[in-house]
Amino acid sequence: MLGYLTRRLLQAGLSIVGASIVIFIISRLSGDPILILLPNDATQGMIEQARRDLGLDQPLWAQYLIFAKNALSGDFGNSYRWQMPALNLILDRLPATIQLAVAGLTFSILLAVPFGVMSAVWRGSWFDTFGKGFAMLGQAMPGFWVGLLLILVFSIHLGWLPAFGHGSPAHLIMPAIALGWYPVAAQTRIIRSAMLDVLDSDYIRTARAVGAPEWVLIWKYAFRNAAIPLVTILGVYFASMLGGAFVVEVIFAWPGVGRTVVEAVFSRDFPVVQAGVLLTSILFVFSNLLVDLSYGLIDPRIRHDR
Repeated sequence: MLGYLTRRLLQAGLSIVGASIVIFIISRLSGDPILILLPNDATQGMIEQARRDLGLDQPLWAQYLIFAKNALSGDFGNSYRWQMPALNLILDRLPATIQLAVAGLTFSILLAVPFGVMSAVWRGSWFDTFGKGFAMLGQAMPGFWVGLLLILVFSIHLGWLPAFGHGSPAHLIMPAIALGWYPVAAQTRIIRSAMLDVLDSDYIRTARAVGAPEWVLIWKYAFRNAAIPLVTILGVYFASMLGGAFVVEVIFAWPGVGRTVVEAVFSRDFPVVQAGVLLTSILFVFSNLLVDLSYGLIDPRIRHDR
């Protein structure tokens, strides 16, 4: 177990280093921030002085080494736009993103688990057909489209929910549905497939033959053994929600990390972009690590000795 954990931590470290290089390079493809920070009538001397002050006059490799050295101590520099430490800004916005990701994941679980399990139990029935159709519909509708439809129906036409903002449970409902809509489809299909495999196994048929209650067979034995694929995709989707919620956050004006990074990209605020994307990359990597380690808790037959 210790050897496996060491290897996985090493892989996680290499992934984070690779992500930092990619983020550093891509953020600079958006253009020169000096052209936004200074007025149009700035002299050449003012432009050169501003580049020196921000460290943008050095070669790209030197800028990355300085960035990496400072990032190890938690210093991502000051935001060009918000005039505060970039990491503090991202950490201030992180709770809102985590709240939205948890709500979206909860919504997807509440729908996907009963749909997937019952579709497998009642295979070939009208409910199974409805469940498969619902899953296909979910995969055909991206989150931003679902979000716009929700705003159109529940905010504009019915006036039941606020169209944007943050602060009350009502503000959370539509963003959570928009963010969790696509995962519902994928989770339903995976749960149904895993449950079909387990329900056809010998021990389930034996338990059914000796008169075990059907609900015990389904929820205590079959669903537990079919949960590993579900746990895998939940971990992946939660991590991707943390880093990929920016579209939903922008649509609903949700004050999270994603919306902040989008605003920073348009203003060429390199420190904020680097801090936000690197932090979500770290969360993604370690979420996957926790998923791998959780397998042994779900199924004791899985060991990490090798």
